[in-house]
Amino acid sequence: MTETRRRGIRSIRARLTVGALLAVGVVLAGGALGTVILLGQLLTQGVSASVEQDLETIGEQLENGAVDIGDLDGDVLVRVQGAQSAANDDDAEQLPIVAEDSVVRIVVDGDAYLAASEETDAGMLTVARPIDEVEAATATASGLLTIAVPVLLVVIGVVMWLVATRALAPVERMRRQVDDIDGAGLDRRVDAGRDDELGALAATMNRMLERIEYAQTTQRRFVSDASHELRSPLATIRQHAEVAVAHPASTSVEELGGVVLDEGRRMQELVEGLLLLARLDEHGGREHPRAPVDLDDIALAEVQRLRGMGVDVDGRRIGPGRVAGSEVLLGRAVRNLVDNAVRHAAGTVALAVVVSGPHVLLEVEDDGSGVPEEQREAVFERFARLDEARARDAGGSGLGLAIAREIARAHGGELSVSTGVLGGARFTLALPVAAEG
Repeated sequence: MTETRRRGIRSIRARLTVGALLAVGVVLAGGALGTVILLGQLLTQGVSASVEQDLETIGEQLENGAVDIGDLDGDVLVRVQGAQSAANDDDAEQLPIVAEDSVVRIVVDGDAYLAASEETDAGMLTVARPIDEVEAATATASGLLTIAVPVLLVVIGVVMWLVATRALAPVERMRRQVDDIDGAGLDRRVDAGRDDELGALAATMNRMLERIEYAQTTQRRFVSDASHELRSPLATIRQHAEVAVAHPASTSVEELGGVVLDEGRRMQELVEGLLLLARLDEHGGREHPRAPVDLDDIALAEVQRLRGMGVDVDGRRIGPGRVAGSEVLLGRAVRNLVDNAVRHAAGTVALAVVVSGPHVLLEVEDDGSGVPEEQREAVFERFARLDEARARDAGGSGLGLAIAREIARAHGGELSVSTGVLGGARFTLALPVAAEG
């Protein structure tokens, strides 16, 4: 059996058809059997009632002397057994006496009858009616249903197959469309055009394709930007090394070593940022232990660090604020925001931690030129640096803000940028308040 035939047998259409045929077949078979049984019972009850009526009528006539047994219709077998035995037919001579108050089935000369007996003044009266017509009618009904049920099942099977084929045709069309979509054609979409479950399925598949296309585009841009960013320090190191080899007198070991150390540090930060983003994309930061974290302690530690570097920093608005998460990741996010503010500040950096409803807000702002409103989402893209930042950035990799936002989202929060009271950019890290207990 080929793979196509096996797939056809396992298809939903085949299973629907077989399932419907089994269900309908059981119902029809049960109905047919019940019909035959009920028909036989009804016809038998009719004959039984006639036998009882004949027994009562003939018994009364015998007691009144108003009937001669030999003159009775031969369709009904009548026999009297007593002082003067009599019968209306040769077959009636063979009638046995049956229990009173009951109608039983007997066989006389190969023919089936329903018989009943009653004691009369003339003797024991037995009356019997043939039931061959009942059995013939039952057999005819059985034969008709035996033919009708399979024919009906065939018709139902064909109808179910056609209906299932028609109903599943859009699924097959969508399957072919999706099968034709490869990595180079993720901009293609599945035809929806239906206001039903299949239309909802097509819309869901289109949204999935959009996410895959976006992820692929982001990945390609990410790889391209990462390659560019890694190429720059490598080119700088190679350039200074080539100059040192070609013109040893034009440079010194100390100068070359300083360049190598600076560019190596930049590459290290870039690689570490890439690895962290990869882990956040894959695990969402779940590999780090979660515990209550005081954001105010992290902010105060950054204030002390900046003051030790000689930076003018304002931490007066730092208040208590506890969240649940990874202290390592949250510390990295705050450090990235603070370092970004220091690089772009004209002279002052301010930190604040406040509780606002269900969130703890950590704000980092500077007195620099700020971020234009139309570029406030672009600054969170990986390797995104504005023109002004590229001109003044001292060693930034372009990953700091992207990492900070991913950390925020991994903790159920968000990171946004606006204009602060100092006139520069204000980055607000909003995280859910830690549950008490």
